[in-house]
Amino acid sequence: MKKEKEVWVKADREVGAWEARKARITTGLESGADAVLVEREDVAKVRELGRIKIAAFAAETKLEGEEDAKEEAEVVVFGRGSEGDGTKPIPTGLDESRVLGALKRSFGRRGKTKTAGYVEIRGKEYERFAVGLADYCDYVVVVGKDWKIIPLENIIAELQHKEVQVVAGVQTAEEARTAFETLEYGADGVLLDTDDPSEIKRAVEVREASKQGKIALSTAKVTKVAELEMGDRVCVDTCSLMTQGEGMLVGSQSFAFFLVHSESEESPYVAARPFRVNAGCVYAYILVGGVGGGGRTRYLSELKSGDEVLVVNSEGGARKAVVGRAKIEKRPLMLVEAEVATGGDGEKAKRKRKCSIILQNAETIKLVGTTKAEKKPISVVDLKPGDEVLVHVPEAVARHFGIAVEEAVIEK
Repeated sequence: MKKEKEVWVKADREVGAWEARKARITTGLESGADAVLVEREDVAKVRELGRIKIAAFAAETKLEGEEDAKEEAEVVVFGRGSEGDGTKPIPTGLDESRVLGALKRSFGRRGKTKTAGYVEIRGKEYERFAVGLADYCDYVVVVGKDWKIIPLENIIAELQHKEVQVVAGVQTAEEARTAFETLEYGADGVLLDTDDPSEIKRAVEVREASKQGKIALSTAKVTKVAELEMGDRVCVDTCSLMTQGEGMLVGSQSFAFFLVHSESEESPYVAARPFRVNAGCVYAYILVGGVGGGGRTRYLSELKSGDEVLVVNSEGGARKAVVGRAKIEKRPLMLVEAEVATGGDGEKAKRKRKCSIILQNAETIKLVGTTKAEKKPISVVDLKPGDEVLVHVPEAVARHFGIAVEEAVIEK
C-alpha cells in the first residue's frame, strides 16, 4: 500500500532558544506540516501551540534502558548523542549498538507511541547502520549534512519492501521534491531544517502535489444533445478552490465519466464560484477515490459535508477535496450522449460504446474539450454532435456499492 508523504519540521535544540524553535513550530502548524521534531522537554509546550504530531528525541540516559514515567510524544526518536550522530562509534557488530538495543527494548511496547532511529549519514557504514535499525522501529530518520542523493537512493532501495518509513533530512522545498521523487517511490517523509517560513509552506505544497494521482483520460465524440424537463441536480461545493481545467468526473454509466468543469471561469451571467462543480443529476456516479480500475464512486445524491471527492484537471492530475456542502435543486436539464472506445489494449480490442450524462441546462455548465492547443471548457448550450470531450474510462466497468468489480453489466 502506498504511504502518504509527510513533512516534518526540525525544531530541536540545534535550532536555538525556545523562541526560535517556537517560530518554526508555529509556521509548521499554520502551513499544514505533519509533524515537528523537538526536545523531550518541549512536548507540553508544543501541545499548547496546536494539534500536530510530535516526534521527540529520547533522553540519552534511556539508551541504557531507563524508562519514562510517561511518554507524551507520538514518536520517540533514538540515536542522538550516540552512534546515530557520530558521538559514539558504530560498533563492528550491530548487536552491540546502544541505539539498536534501545529500539529493541521499546519497539512494539509503547501502545500507540511509535519509535524512530535517527542517523546522520557520514559514510557508507552509516547507511548500513540506518538499514540495520529498520526492523525495530517505525521510522528511520536519515540526515546528510551535505545533501547527497546516492545515500538516500541506497537506503530507499534497501527498505522499500519493509514496513518502516524513511524520513530524509532536507533544507529546502526543492530538496524535499527531490527526496519525494528519488527512485520513483521516494522517501516517505522529509525533515525540513530551515528558518524560512516560505520554504516550509512550499515544502507542504510539494507534499500535496506528490499526493496527486494520475487519471487516464480519453476522447468521447458527442452524438446527441437534447433539452429535457426539470429534474434534481447537485452542485458540489468544496473546501478547495479550483482553477481552469479542473473539475470532477461524473457519468450516467460506470464505464465512462465525463470531466465536468468547475465554475472557475468568469461569466457574464454569474460571478465565478471556483469552489463549485455543478455536477449533474442525483442518480449519477461521481468518482471520489482511487485511480485506474480501482476508483471508488458515490451517487451524487449521497454526498454530504465532510465527504471527500476527486478534483481532476485536463491532464489527468487528481487531488482530493473535502465537500463543504451538496446542493440539490430543481432545474431544467440537458442530455449529452457520446461515443467512446472501451475495452483492452490495441485497436482491435477496443469497441465503441454509447455513454451519457444529464446536466443542468445553463450557460455556466461545461464539459472539458480536447482542443490540442488548449483544452477549453465547452458550455452544454454550445455543444453539438461531432464535438469531442474528455472522459475517463476505467479498467473495470461494473460497480458494487461504488467499488469497481469485474462483472458483466448492461447500462443504458
